[in-house]
Amino acid sequence: MQKLAFIFPGQGSQSVGMGKDLVDNFPVARATFEEADAALGYKISDLCFNGPEEKLKLTEITQPAILTVSVASYRVLQEKGVAPAMVAGHSLGEYSAHVAAGTISFADAVRTVRSRGRYMQEAVPVGVGAMAAILGMAPDAVAAVCNEAAQGEVCQPANINSPEQIVISGSKGAVERAAELAKERGAKRAIMLQVSAPFHCALMHPAEERLAADLEKLAFNDPRVPVVTNIDGVAKDSATASRDALIRQVTGAVQWVRCMQTMIAAGVENFVEVGPGKVLCGLVRQIDRSKSCVNVEDDASLLKCLEKLANGGRPTADSLL
Repeated sequence: MQKLAFIFPGQGSQSVGMGKDLVDNFPVARATFEEADAALGYKISDLCFNGPEEKLKLTEITQPAILTVSVASYRVLQEKGVAPAMVAGHSLGEYSAHVAAGTISFADAVRTVRSRGRYMQEAVPVGVGAMAAILGMAPDAVAAVCNEAAQGEVCQPANINSPEQIVISGSKGAVERAAELAKERGAKRAIMLQVSAPFHCALMHPAEERLAADLEKLAFNDPRVPVVTNIDGVAKDSATASRDALIRQVTGAVQWVRCMQTMIAAGVENFVEVGPGKVLCGLVRQIDRSKSCVNVEDDASLLKCLEKLANGGRPTADSLL
């Protein structure tokens, strides 16, 4: 079989109803949600299944919610005998990847990302920071635009998602200036994002310090499979390096293109996006169209994934529709 990697989504992939189909069909998924409810002390399951959407979008709820759906999806795949050679996750998704790799326990992860969400929200007052997506502009050109627009404020690339999509983050005025400058310099589009905080930039330093103190208290194991980390796109195989990467990613850019290139260079041909949505599958297509990506978030997508993997990773007839 061709080499397989699991990739786990981050914030923005949430939707009301996520995880419900898995819970209805698989006892291991139900047990995962029960474990999350117990660890958090409230019913994250009810918020995932029933909303309301406005509450599910709150950062300190979104993060444990997506993690729980992702781990439930992973455990169902595990029961079906599907195992990855490597794992990675986008921002928050790196925690899901570490749970899958056995680096940290699920209960510790779900509590930590709740705090991570709260720390990130509290690091910058609402309205002070901003983020924008720059489409169709080279990474070096985006970095130059950020430097020029900063004017003493914070403005930097935050998510290097694909060669066609880079998200910038920082002080509101600086990000707005950078977005306008990018359009003037030939970007296809520059879109201000509806986000609650300016993630993955220097303004998140207070959150990084608070999270570092929490992570230092947690038990970390050496990952069972390599975890390719956001901060540098390098595969980590030790507990110490894994913890350090999770701390540094709060203020550092998500180097998603590097993560994907590292896994492809290691021989990965097939990717499974494990958790809600298909955002990462879309990025796989932008990074390397020759690689396959399917998502698993419910019974129907699981069946499609299993069929495709049984077919050697080649698309089945219905997956082409």
